[in-house]
Parts: sequence; C-alpha cells; structure tokens
Amino acid sequence: MVKLSVIVPFFNVRPYAPDALRSLRANARDDVEFLLVDDCSEDGTGDLLDRAAEELPGAVLLRHPHNAGLAAARNTGLDAARGRYLTFLDGDDWVAPGHYARLVACMERWGCDFVRTDHVRSTGRTRTVHRVPHGRRGEVLDPRTLILPADRSTSVDYPYAWAGAYHRRLADRGLLHFPAGLHTAEDRPWIWRLHREAESMVISGSLGIFYRRGISSSLTQIGDVRQLDFIRAFDRVLMETSDDREAEKFLPKAVRTYCAVIAHHLSTPEKFEPAVARALRDRSAAALRRMPQAVLDEVLDGMDAPRATRLRRLRRRPVGAEVAA
Repeated sequence: MVKLSVIVPFFNVRPYAPDALRSLRANARDDVEFLLVDDCSEDGTGDLLDRAAEELPGAVLLRHPHNAGLAAARNTGLDAARGRYLTFLDGDDWVAPGHYARLVACMERWGCDFVRTDHVRSTGRTRTVHRVPHGRRGEVLDPRTLILPADRSTSVDYPYAWAGAYHRRLADRGLLHFPAGLHTAEDRPWIWRLHREAESMVISGSLGIFYRRGISSSLTQIGDVRQLDFIRAFDRVLMETSDDREAEKFLPKAVRTYCAVIAHHLSTPEKFEPAVARALRDRSAAALRRMPQAVLDEVLDGMDAPRATRLRRLRRRPVGAEVAA
C-alpha cells in the first residue's frame, strides 16, 4: 500500500529542480510515491524529470500538454495519488531527510484530518524560521477554532499547502482540490475551506521543509496581470464564508484579511507594470464595493489610520461598469 503521496509541480525551474529531486531521493521509501507534474516546462526541466522518473524510487511522471498553472498541476497530482496521506512540494523548494517519515508518523499517531508544520524560508543565503501562527503544538484541535481572532494573524493566514500532510478522506470529500484558473493566491480559498470544513488538525513543530523565496521566475516576483488573481481568490473566500453556518462570526476576519492584502499591494505599485497598477486600483475599488458594507465599515474602523485612509479613498474611486462586474 502507498502510505504517502507527495505531489510536486514543476514549471521552468531548471536551476532549482535538482535540489528538490535530491531531497525526494533522501526521503524515498517503499510506501511513498512522488507525483512529478511537469506543467509544460520549456527550459529543460522536463529532461530532468525524465531522468528522475527512471532513477527516483517511487516517481510517477505526469505531463500537461499546455501550461495550466500551479493549482491545476496540484489537482492533476491529487487525481492520480494513491496514498492514504497526501502532501505537496513546489519544484523550487526542498525537504530535509526524514521529513516525510516524520509527517506520516504524526498523522498515524494522532489520526487527525490534517497536520500543519512550521517551515524554513530561504532567501539567498539567509534562513529564517516561520511558524504556524498558533501556540498549541502536539494536540488535536478543531480547525474552526483557529480562524479567529479577526485582528491577529491566525492559522488561515498561513496558507502554504506544502506545510503539512492531509488524510485521504479530505480528498474524498472534495476539500483538497484547488480552485481552477487562479494563477496566484490559489491557496487562500483552499486553507479557509479546510479550516471551515475539516474536523481535526494537529500543529507540529517539525522544521523539515525549505521554502525558496526571491527567485526571478516566481510569479510573486513578476508584476503582470496574473498577480491580480488574488482578487478572485478572496472573492471566493468571501462567497464561501458567507454560506457558512457561522458566517456572521467569520466574515470580519475574511474581510479584514482581504483588505490587508489589497493595502499591501497598493503600497508597492512599483512592482507592477503601469497598466496592471491601474487595473489593481480599479479592481480593488470594485472589490471593496462587493464586500458586505457593514462588515467593511467595522473592519476599516479597526485598522491603522494609514491603511484605513488609503482603502476609504479607494472605496470612493469611480469604477466602470465592466470592472464592477
């Protein structure tokens, strides 16, 4: 039986894929499969994956005929996965030896729906530890109780899919697939849905995953229109949270997080192409008007003055009919 399926999308990460593949080899076991999803790479990454499919124990190579994005690549891996437990890795990151064995042991010990872990962020030669923003480790928790408070960073603000492992029963319930068509922030609706609808989780202090930041090929470093997909992602968070049985309780958190992300992007307009910067302002103004207005008023009253002022001004910005729709 396959105990763990590791889903690893790759797209044009030729300089970094060898680190990822070596780390997978250091975690190979008879009961682990590695689903290597080539999202139509054009830089030689595919050649590395061809060799890995032959040499890496447990490797399964899956190919997209056209570039479809990270969400679609992860979904392709999920559809092919056979493991009792599932996890993710991005093709430009890597894991420490024994990391997946520790994840499996944690899942088996606690019998929970999912486990979340801390991680190490790698920026050049700098390493920094980033922790799940909740202090209770090594005990079974109700994920819904970790969504709030609205005015502090919580577990739903730590959306990294690769920072944990997930029981197959979540996939069977449709909770692990990512929204199709999003090029960024695809993990935001995903992590909110997981916390609203899963029944149990454990936070582990394991530091076995290394997240590479600041590389030029990363979408977060490219200021084109795909970056604006965060608006569609958070619109989905609001829509799905509005249907929750405790919508009144959770919506202030969802709206506040959405506003904080808008304010963050507005504070760094230089990273966007000029036309994209204009579209950011227009689409963000329209997004503010789509939010539940009473909740938005409450959120803005509770934010710091610089961000609240910027967002209130944006809220009054004229928006064309096409953008508003």
